[in-house]
Amino acid sequence: MLTKRDLLRSTAVIAASAAIARPSLLMAQSYPGIIEAKDIAEEGFIYGLPLVMNYAIMYEYAVDRNSGQFKAPFNQIKNEPNVFTYKDTAIVTPNSDTPYSFVWMDLRAEPVVLSVPAIDPKRYYSVMLCDGNTYNYGYIGTRATGNEPGDYMVVGPEWEGDTPAGIKQVFRSSTQFSLAGYRTQLFGPDDLDNVKKVQAGYKVQMLSAYLKQTPPPAAPAIEFPKIDKELVKTNFLDYLDFALQFAPAQGNEKEIRAKLARIGVGPGKTLNFKDLPLEHKLELGLGMKEGQRKVDEAVADVGKAINGWRVSGLPGDSAHYNGDWLKRAIAAQAGIYGNDPAEATYPFTRVDSDGQTLDGSKHNYTLTFPAGHLPPVNSFWSLTMYDGKSQLLIENPINRYLINSPMLSAMKKNDDGSLTLYIQKDSPGADKEANWLPAPNDTIYLVMRLYWPKTEAPSILPPGQGTWQPPGIIVAG
Repeated sequence: MLTKRDLLRSTAVIAASAAIARPSLLMAQSYPGIIEAKDIAEEGFIYGLPLVMNYAIMYEYAVDRNSGQFKAPFNQIKNEPNVFTYKDTAIVTPNSDTPYSFVWMDLRAEPVVLSVPAIDPKRYYSVMLCDGNTYNYGYIGTRATGNEPGDYMVVGPEWEGDTPAGIKQVFRSSTQFSLAGYRTQLFGPDDLDNVKKVQAGYKVQMLSAYLKQTPPPAAPAIEFPKIDKELVKTNFLDYLDFALQFAPAQGNEKEIRAKLARIGVGPGKTLNFKDLPLEHKLELGLGMKEGQRKVDEAVADVGKAINGWRVSGLPGDSAHYNGDWLKRAIAAQAGIYGNDPAEATYPFTRVDSDGQTLDGSKHNYTLTFPAGHLPPVNSFWSLTMYDGKSQLLIENPINRYLINSPMLSAMKKNDDGSLTLYIQKDSPGADKEANWLPAPNDTIYLVMRLYWPKTEAPSILPPGQGTWQPPGIIVAG
């Protein structure tokens, strides 16, 4: 899968014989020199990585019915009646706290209306709206709009119609295709039927159906290019070229779009580069490889280091990134479709409190929250275990992928009121198993999730500067 970390690394490795463009005579005359082409390819890779990652997931979830990850066709909701497990591989660092629902929206012909039911105020839920640029452009849910019922309209970038009566809020996507990702809190295994009832109340309909009117003409059919890890190695720019036609250029994109157009990438610029001289192909490949290296390095150093954890406020809307394409690429690679910090903040780590790589094959670890210093949230918090290489959930003997605050009542606290979690590949013993987070027999990647973090002290907000800090992970043996 494109979205696995190891496969992402390979996206920049372009074979010298790769098909990269058949230039017209005009293009041959205006094509940049090899050094400039390399620089454009590097910048274009960083700019385009989130768009290509998003396309790969959309293709698996909404286009290719045989992908093994298919959810539902466009504009239809797919409720997942369970949390994610090690078998779910399309999205890196998947959340296993909240059963998901997904709607991939095609906004070309008309808007989509998302309706939510009344939900118990004690149950957290959110609907995150994320477009093809990976901008979180709006929220429906406990924090943003409350737990009351309501109808909300999502419109495409060029929509100019009226807002019907009854619509509580209008959200505008910057791209023609967009994702609505629903998260519905699960209190425990015996709560799953209640979650299913909530999910059954989520309704998706086209605006014409909502208004009981004749629908407009359908948008043209699209031949979506197949995408997989092998094709991405050689066709990254082709996928970026394809995705850009559904993403009208925003003001802060004019410069990068103009550069990409010079190497034949962008709406109306679709070309097949195979006739370029070999040195151009190699320079483009080197440029993209350098772009991937910069993203990898930046992900490792993102945010502020606190007791071995990295705390940052990466995801957000277009204004949040403000044309910082590296920042946007970091957010996508670190965990595409992450929440805004106000909705959820994600401390993560690959190292212990001494800066040494976490490795379940070499050590057992503990994480202790002092009495009264659990993560400060309005909703709930969790700590999730991932394989250090793939960033996917790991198969383990007790099918436990995380520890979260709804589990606290079953856990054992220390005599001083502190809470110690045991992070290791083997059971710490029956008396400690309630506090055990199983680890892989290999490197470890840990992500803490603070849903609807508190804003008053102690707080993790602003990310990396708040008064609450995650405690370090300690080698136990």
